[in-house]
Amino acid sequence: MKYLLQYTYRYCAGIIAFVALSQTVCAQTESDAIMIPKNYLCIAGMYAHNNWDHYWEGTLKRENLNLGTISSNIYNVGAVYGLSNRINVSAFMPYIQTKASAGTLRGQRGFQDINLAVKWMAVREQIGRGLLSFHAIASGSIPVGNYQGDYLPFALGSRSKSIAIRGLVNYQIGRFFVAGAGQYIRKDNITIDRDAYYTTEMHYTNQVALPNATNFLVSAGFRSLLLNVEAIATKYTTLGGFDITRNNMPFPSNRMNATAVGGLVKYMPQTLKGLEFTLGSNYVVAGRNVGQNLQVMGGVDYVFSVKKEKK
Repeated sequence: MKYLLQYTYRYCAGIIAFVALSQTVCAQTESDAIMIPKNYLCIAGMYAHNNWDHYWEGTLKRENLNLGTISSNIYNVGAVYGLSNRINVSAFMPYIQTKASAGTLRGQRGFQDINLAVKWMAVREQIGRGLLSFHAIASGSIPVGNYQGDYLPFALGSRSKSIAIRGLVNYQIGRFFVAGAGQYIRKDNITIDRDAYYTTEMHYTNQVALPNATNFLVSAGFRSLLLNVEAIATKYTTLGGFDITRNNMPFPSNRMNATAVGGLVKYMPQTLKGLEFTLGSNYVVAGRNVGQNLQVMGGVDYVFSVKKEKK
């Protein structure tokens, strides 16, 4: 319990720090091995700005002067609660605005999906000089906004219900840690506002089957009671899909792969107990049918006990 309480105030911002590699919010990263103790609640808010002017059309990297720079602003709010010292639940919902610097196409704005997650610390053992932990995370997303999924690259999301299972391993020696995670994401079909469409063949239906996906992550850094500095690399891969055809708009069932690198800095001032401030950034270094996105973000959260301590 003492170990958990030491790091309570640095967990909440970590789970909302990285949003998806393009405009959409994919779900929390769940890259932090820290748990909120039983009966503690974290209220969190995050702002992120994304922009890109080059993208991959299949494997061809190019730009489109008719669109210019695609950008989005994401405002994400939510909460994390400690059901026990080993089980946390969370809920977050982003509001997103998208736009282009050129052309006549208009962006979208509105609420995207509600993202729910349950995190279980299944293992925590002293191994050698360090502490090894394993976490199992189940998450899902449900569209709540009335946005169009078939309007890429301006869509707020795919408008698909999804569920995901993630395993996270963390090993920490003193203040230094290294972690790795793997996630499988299953996506439901979506309904689009047309009765026929072409992928690699003609489809006479308004139903689109989205490819499932995997997401792998490695991170390493330094943790203390006041400061957390973390480097993160992620690789998102769809299991199927097809490439954007030449000079055409993207489609929800495209193959969308992206590798991104970035980092986070979290600070918890001793004079403001329970508050934490987070800054971060990530950049897509390789991809397929995605924008070469640069994201910068900042967040603030407040952690407190919802149960009065006995005197």
